[in-house]
Amino acid sequence: MSFKMYVPTRNLFGCGMLSRLHKQKLPGKRAMLVISNGKSTRANGYLARTEQELQLAGTECFVFDQIEPNPRKATVMAGAAFARANACDFVVALGGGSVMDASKLIALMAANDGDLWDYVSGGTGKGQKAPNRPLPVVCITTTAGTGSEIDQWGVITNELTHEKIGCGGMDSLFPVLAIVDPELMTSVPPKFTAYQGFDALFHATECYLSRSHNLMSDMYALTAIENLASYLPIAVRDGNNLEARERVAFGNNLSGVVMTISNCTSEHSMEHAMSAYHQDLPHGAGLIMISLAYYAHFVAEHICDERFIRMAQAMGARDADKPEDFLTALEALQRACGVAELKMSDFGIDRTELDDMAKNARETMGALFSCDPCPMSHAQCVAIYEKSYR
Repeated sequence: MSFKMYVPTRNLFGCGMLSRLHKQKLPGKRAMLVISNGKSTRANGYLARTEQELQLAGTECFVFDQIEPNPRKATVMAGAAFARANACDFVVALGGGSVMDASKLIALMAANDGDLWDYVSGGTGKGQKAPNRPLPVVCITTTAGTGSEIDQWGVITNELTHEKIGCGGMDSLFPVLAIVDPELMTSVPPKFTAYQGFDALFHATECYLSRSHNLMSDMYALTAIENLASYLPIAVRDGNNLEARERVAFGNNLSGVVMTISNCTSEHSMEHAMSAYHQDLPHGAGLIMISLAYYAHFVAEHICDERFIRMAQAMGARDADKPEDFLTALEALQRACGVAELKMSDFGIDRTELDDMAKNARETMGALFSCDPCPMSHAQCVAIYEKSYR
């Protein structure tokens, strides 16, 4: 029953919230405004609107537009140099999970010397404690997938070592302000709506099954699962349906909170190993590919049958009475969202890589394996990849 909870981010949630940015107390006067290296943030007018809001608040903006879909360490270091060169005193992340993750780590490195990997725990990271407090971060999320607007972590790829790992974790990396405006999410294409929604769903399902679960995290996780399973197919079919977008964003927001109270499991370690080697693989797509085999492994262990049944019920299978009902509900949701036929091979993954990916998952983010409901061996990890491979 015991838990620790600290989520200090001021959370502005709902349609139209971006227009209230200028009314908020901002943590500085020179904002580094971070966006992706794609076109959508500009094309959809989100950048211009955010710049106008910041200007109304009396803040000068400096735009950094280099963040990749799977952000790299080199980009974080370039962003930190940009922040220092322009004397920025806070960071505004405008975008999806990649932009928000990178922005937190840019804020960390803008205030500290050395290399990001000096402060990474896990893999080849040196595990040092950053001596200086990061720059404050404001997150304006344009997607519903990672919950990064509300937590203190950033996932980054070291392109030289093929390590994709969660960095940060200190209280000072919680965003000071998060704006979750579903109107900014209507432009997300259907397949990416699905990828992002399943990422949020798996944050909640993993934290519900995790050995770290507790009464508080269970409440957040089940509510997130219910909202995501009910409304994600609608948002995929009709991106302009604001009720569906709002509910999916709500589920995602809760899934961000639940990760601060519980912990994800090895499913995320396993996917990080996939996209660490294959930069064009969207994180959510990779999770979808391995999810059925991954959860079937734990269903077969019968270590937490009641939890699988409860998740199936939250997903709409009200009469669920066996753990396998969760797998049925999960497959049905994937089909409803048009992502049931994803193939690893379509993203360049070869069957010969699977053993190396299993090693990478454990070496880079082995801590999440300790959160699994029961221990998973290397051979079992490889077997999940094998069963998932197409």
